[in-house]
Amino acid sequence: MTITKAVLACGGWSTRFLPTTKSYAKQLLPVLEKPQILYALDECVSSGIDEICIIHRDKELTINQFLGPNAELDEYLSVTNKQKYMDDYNRIVGQIKNLIFLPQTDNFPYGNGSPVLVAEQFIDRQPFAYFYADDFILEDKAGDYLTAIINSFNSNSADAVCAVQPTPMEEIHLYSSVKYSQGNRMESVIEKPEASVAPSNHVMFGRFAFSPKIIDILKSTATARGELWLTDAVNNLASNPENLVLTESVPEGSRWMTTGDPLNWLKVNLAVALKHPDVGPKITQFINEIK
Repeated sequence: MTITKAVLACGGWSTRFLPTTKSYAKQLLPVLEKPQILYALDECVSSGIDEICIIHRDKELTINQFLGPNAELDEYLSVTNKQKYMDDYNRIVGQIKNLIFLPQTDNFPYGNGSPVLVAEQFIDRQPFAYFYADDFILEDKAGDYLTAIINSFNSNSADAVCAVQPTPMEEIHLYSSVKYSQGNRMESVIEKPEASVAPSNHVMFGRFAFSPKIIDILKSTATARGELWLTDAVNNLASNPENLVLTESVPEGSRWMTTGDPLNWLKVNLAVALKHPDVGPKITQFINEIK
């Protein structure tokens, strides 16, 4: 069964971006000319996903407002002949058949595993893609990497396919380390190990294809340090030899980056700008001028 559903985790208070995010969600911060949430949605629709569930902080409504209609803006753009500024937005959002928003309330534990439980009814026992919305894929064509993850999931009848990227061993203690049983089959993930004990330099990050088995696994996964961690659930899923948990590496020429803090958000902006055919040369010139 092909994947047509995606769940995007967009909760949290984004404290590292305060006071900027006091009035709107971090996922609306711009990456060059458009907010990051639009890049994630472009990945989805370019991969054939047209049913999307956005899990947001309770009472946070700005992503919903951004993706909803705005008749006053439409009229202004029509009168001033500036509709072109919304072409990319309309192309992406127009391909979404079903877009729903669900709050992550206090009825669910805090943590990056909980959005899956919030979306259980939306998932409806079907396979789905899962995003950490502050993880960014720098790629030439939106959705190519997600498509590779989904193709691996389908062709191998996997229970999960997890995104991974090689990372220098001297930095592995900041992230995680995937342990393999054979080939690209995952045995476990070790959080923030010292380089001397890390089983590999492959870091797992926020792009996944899951069978609905992950829901039952999450329900039986204990919280740790007050949070429900998706990594713990993936470990529990992989620990059963009857389950097939695979990894899919970021292809050559593409790159995983995070926008979870201001410095890395700025790095993503620069990376995107430098790849832009019109903006790139101007940014390069500017950087050379201020060195």
